[in-house]
Amino acid sequence: MVQYAVTLKDGDWTVFDDGQPVAGELSRSAAVQMAKDLAFEAEERGETVELLIQGYYGELSRRLTGGPDAD
Repeated sequence: MVQYAVTLKDGDWTVFDDGQPVAGELSRSAAVQMAKDLAFEAEERGETVELLIQGYYGELSRRLTGGPDAD
């Protein structure tokens, strides 16, 4: 399984891949799009993907997709 996350870090939106930052200083919409694109590519490879996206008020949404064990 791979995990992609979008969080607000030091005042900027950052995209993480398995806990490692891969892009920062983004707008929230650009960060979410990048994370979705990375998730899509991983799903195409047959991997299970956990996508975590922080909202403007700190709430966290989680989606689990792809791979043989996903719904």
